[in-house]
Amino acid sequence: MALSSGMIIFQLINKYVVDIIDQFNGMFSQEALKFAISALVISAPIYYVTAWEIQKNLFRGGLVKDSGVRRWLTYFILLVSSVVMIGWLIATLNSYLDGELSTKFILKSLTAILISAIIFSFYLYEIKREEVINKKDKVVRVYFAASLILIAACFVAALLIVESPTQTRNRKMDNNNISNLEQIESEINIYYLKNKKLPVNFADIKNNSEYLSDSVFKNKLTGQEYEYRVTGEKTFELCTDFLASNKDDKNPESNVWGDKWKHDAGRQCFKKEANYVEGLAPGKQ
Repeated sequence: MALSSGMIIFQLINKYVVDIIDQFNGMFSQEALKFAISALVISAPIYYVTAWEIQKNLFRGGLVKDSGVRRWLTYFILLVSSVVMIGWLIATLNSYLDGELSTKFILKSLTAILISAIIFSFYLYEIKREEVINKKDKVVRVYFAASLILIAACFVAALLIVESPTQTRNRKMDNNNISNLEQIESEINIYYLKNKKLPVNFADIKNNSEYLSDSVFKNKLTGQEYEYRVTGEKTFELCTDFLASNKDDKNPESNVWGDKWKHDAGRQCFKKEANYVEGLAPGKQ
């Protein structure tokens, strides 16, 4: 629960504290955010229900406060938490030394320190308090209420910036089309290098290619072949339909082609030019 909350806060920092260098480890990641949300949805209810049962049994005397198992588990939690938080701080400091913004470094460090402080202070207080039977502890209640508010705030904040499952599916479908177009363009360039002219149609490309399957030439969503047109001696167009725009996408996990295949939603055509030269031909040094 603590890890997923920290991951959400880290991604909020990455999204809203913009670094012009755009280092990979400091960039906003939808995938990391989705994992954190999933972990939080599963772990938070389990933690709070379990903690509530423990406190209830301590209050009634059904659970021995100084039992060896309980102490061992508490110290184990503190050990794991310390290792994780130290790892976070090391990674954060390493990113700072590698050129990350000071603002990001400070905010992420404070996040790790705050989460560590909450965990350590609560469990150290919990293991040291003497009277538990028939005693409602206000400090424990404050910790529970405050942590629950923080967890809820992280969850709501994450929901406000995470893309929906439909958006994710549309993006992946569009990226599949871009991947196919990238392969087709590469084959067109190879064909031009070998034959000193552009292929007339996809049949010429297929006859020249040793590895492209028929599925590469089709948009899986529409079932239609991509459109290919020769527009000049070295220029051509590739066209297809897209579900969403990617012009504002700066996520390195999804925008692996940079600005090369930027598009809006709907039918889009990309103007290309055969650009292989003899010295850069595949398989040549």
